[in-house]
Amino acid sequence: MKFRTIIALALAGTLLMFAACKKKEETPPQVQSPAPTPGIMMPKGETKIVVPDSVKGQWDSVKIEILNKETNKKETVSIKLNSEYTIPGSQIKLKVGDFLPDFRMDGLTITSASNEPQNPAVHVTVTEGDKEIFKGWLYSKFPSIHPFQHPKYGLTLIEGIKKKA
Repeated sequence: MKFRTIIALALAGTLLMFAACKKKEETPPQVQSPAPTPGIMMPKGETKIVVPDSVKGQWDSVKIEILNKETNKKETVSIKLNSEYTIPGSQIKLKVGDFLPDFRMDGLTITSASNEPQNPAVHVTVTEGDKEIFKGWLYSKFPSIHPFQHPKYGLTLIEGIKKKA
């Protein structure tokens, strides 16, 4: 008799678990904001680019590879710092800003740790027609970090070009 009672209770428990799991699946999950990571404070404010004196005036231009995704054709162009370049046959314009040969970010400050190309990065703003479609950094050693995304074109920083002495 005890054996039948145990089996009946086990069967009832299994059915209740199954019903509870089934009910849980039918209820849509609630989306919650992730909890802040303890001990990590994200700085608030505007980022500031600081080009150290040891870097200022030392770099002339950058080489950027432009990939046409439709034709799979790559072209490398040299673009002077603080100038603009329009991709031929398109309305896409690259505005090349500061070049940092050894990119570092500390809080809200973006700078270069040295004048050696240890972690080269260039700040670019990309417009298509009159609309800004990208504003950020291209990194030569880490091109997949915050990459420029466009259905037809890809951009990759190849290197910085130093001014001739």
